[in-house]
Amino acid sequence: MPIFEYACQDCSHSFETLVRSDTVPACPQCHSTHLEKLLSVPAKPAGSDNALPAMPPGCGGCGQASGGGCPMMQ
Repeated sequence: MPIFEYACQDCSHSFETLVRSDTVPACPQCHSTHLEKLLSVPAKPAGSDNALPAMPPGCGGCGQASGGGCPMMQ
């Protein structure tokens, strides 16, 4: 079961949850299913002095807010 991060569109609560392929997640605060899946960023290892590289920004040429869905960024 993968862990996904979500932001509730109704109450703005952010949370992460384990999701099976056959379940629809709901906000633990207001129980809404009107959710936006967020991009998860791995944490750096404890005791590591090296910072993780930042995600590249979107170019803005196609109206995408980030590079996640842009074929030019893949």
